[in-house]
Amino acid sequence: MTIDLTRRTLLQLAGASSLAVAAAAAARAEGNPQGGGPTYASRTPMRVGMVTLRVKNLDKVADYYRDVIGLNVMERSPAAARLGTAGITLLVLEARPDAAIEQRTAAGLYHTAFLMPSRKDLARWLVNAAAHRVKLSGFADHLVSESVYLDDPEGNGIEVYADRDPSQWQWSEGSVKMATDELNIPDLLSLTNTRVPDYAKAPDGLRVGHMHLRVGDLAEAERFYHGTVGLDPTRKRNGAAFLSSGRYHHHLGMNVWQSEGAGQRDESATGLAWFSLVMAKQELLAAQEERLRKNGVKVTALADGLEAIDPWGTRVRLLKV
Repeated sequence: MTIDLTRRTLLQLAGASSLAVAAAAAARAEGNPQGGGPTYASRTPMRVGMVTLRVKNLDKVADYYRDVIGLNVMERSPAAARLGTAGITLLVLEARPDAAIEQRTAAGLYHTAFLMPSRKDLARWLVNAAAHRVKLSGFADHLVSESVYLDDPEGNGIEVYADRDPSQWQWSEGSVKMATDELNIPDLLSLTNTRVPDYAKAPDGLRVGHMHLRVGDLAEAERFYHGTVGLDPTRKRNGAAFLSSGRYHHHLGMNVWQSEGAGQRDESATGLAWFSLVMAKQELLAAQEERLRKNGVKVTALADGLEAIDPWGTRVRLLKV
């Protein structure tokens, strides 16, 4: 398959008239060798592990993550599908055919962010997305990373991104500099062949780099995810806060852009069922459990860790490696 991939083509897929418009749309979300291993985001004391979504149409959504993101369907039944790469589970989909679609004004998932091992991998993925006319919702240069945004068939937000080298991140008094600038698409695409897509599947090093949540109250969300879960604040502005472990720019984003004042989530609706944070050391998991209990958070023991529930009913699993 050959394609004529131009800036105009990509803007059409994003429904935007200019890169500035596409970058503005990307405000909805906040170079290593091709196919390399997991990046900085996955080598910190605490990192994002996997995500579980409740979906109405299991086959349609599973096929989307397989065909568009390139995940391998590792297991599939009428009740659920498990997808990942290199034998590592990144996404589980639970069939809820009678569920109502979760509203964007509710607390819950803003987007799941899939982190490419390299900038070249992001370019290869973008060429493939354009070749298959995948609808995109925005592009952005966040200074620390370069990102493309889209939504799955049931409206669950997705970010596909590549980090800049951590040596290029600018820190000041514990805060990292981020922005939502225009993405230099020609420069990105110069890394790959834009005429012939060669992205047959996700690279082995693809991981969930971060999660971004809709919350009802930013201060309350910070108290839970920073004060109780133990992630460190890295940036806060314009109704959003970002937290991380090990000086990553963010493993967790939270905003109130559409959900300010939201109450408890409806567990019978579609959307985020739970996500996991993986601890690099057993003692870190033990410390997490003690802190959660001291803060009066209900903790449920799991075979490989524990589960806690945030103030809006989003379940967070803290797991050992």
